[in-house]
Amino acid sequence: MTDVADLTRNAVDVLPAGALEEKLRRGRPLRVKLGIDVTSPDIHVGRGIPLQRMRAFQDAGHVGVLIVGDYTTRIGDPSGRSAERPILAEEEIDANARTYVEQAFQIVDPERTEIRFNSEWLAALDFAEILRLTRTTTVAQLLERDDFAKRYAAREPISVSELLYPLMQAYDSVAVRADVELGGTDQLYNLLAGRTVQEAYGQEPQVVLTTPLLLSWDGAKMSSSVGNNIPLTAPPEEQFGRTMRIPDALLPDWYRLVWERDLPGDADPLEAKLALARFVVARSHGAEAAAEAEAHFTRVVREGQAPAEVPETPLAAGDPVHLPAALAAAFGLSTSEARRLIAGGGVKLDGEPLRDLDVDRATLLSGTVQAGKRRFTRFTEAAEAR
Repeated sequence: MTDVADLTRNAVDVLPAGALEEKLRRGRPLRVKLGIDVTSPDIHVGRGIPLQRMRAFQDAGHVGVLIVGDYTTRIGDPSGRSAERPILAEEEIDANARTYVEQAFQIVDPERTEIRFNSEWLAALDFAEILRLTRTTTVAQLLERDDFAKRYAAREPISVSELLYPLMQAYDSVAVRADVELGGTDQLYNLLAGRTVQEAYGQEPQVVLTTPLLLSWDGAKMSSSVGNNIPLTAPPEEQFGRTMRIPDALLPDWYRLVWERDLPGDADPLEAKLALARFVVARSHGAEAAAEAEAHFTRVVREGQAPAEVPETPLAAGDPVHLPAALAAAFGLSTSEARRLIAGGGVKLDGEPLRDLDVDRATLLSGTVQAGKRRFTRFTEAAEAR
């Protein structure tokens, strides 16, 4: 029998006790489900943790069933929310869905992955079938959810569609006949609902396996909507730099959850972080890209030099040039942010601070402009001015 410890590495919940071992003893490949709603165009390294569990099951000979929640995204998962999620446009949902499979394949085995879109079955349910689904669970059971309970007690609105969300996700397990369902700890209620609904439809209930939520550099759960994330499709230099922002105190968790190895007790935090960043980039882009990203980080961040390739920005007409406006155009800063950088000596031309708000055009065109630690550009004449 497969070593259960390999399959359940880093798991928080494996429910009910002993059920996974029982299923494994039967000797047939298990169908291991993971559903991901397409609320953003990327999968980040935090969302990659349950994907890593799916890969472990696949390596042991089981089948991964990756459900792209193109239909459930139209409601929005209320898990952990204090208010209803905004509804995305269908075009945005479809665009996000197209990117997810390619990203997931950075971690899971394509040969052992069954890709399903839950619009296949949810869009086909007629009203009678929806009523049958709602009879599997009581309103009291739904209101036991921590997020619903808090909102109900505070007399904050809870839409009927939100109450239906756990049942829709649970029906996914019926549709694909899941033996195991994976998810973060914030999904525990939804995953357990899958067991209830499967049983009501005459299926053997799935095993529930949850994994920890990954904390980002700000100490909060990694989230695409918050922006404290590291997308699997981000450019190598961005992935490397964001990984290097992880505080030393979180390194043991990141090693355990993302790299699935222990942080050596005598590890130098900087070297450990560099090694972790190399792993994150190499998994998405390959070892060569990881080496180039590290060289970029060393040059730009650690040594404060300009990157090997500096982007160019056409300079608007006028002489002298109003520097805050030029910086706003080049880096997307507000003019007030640009003024503060200039006043603090954070704007430099070839390493020398620019103190004036208005700068001779020829001077600004003569070298590399740096704003802050990591923003660089070379101003050029606009095409029509040449």
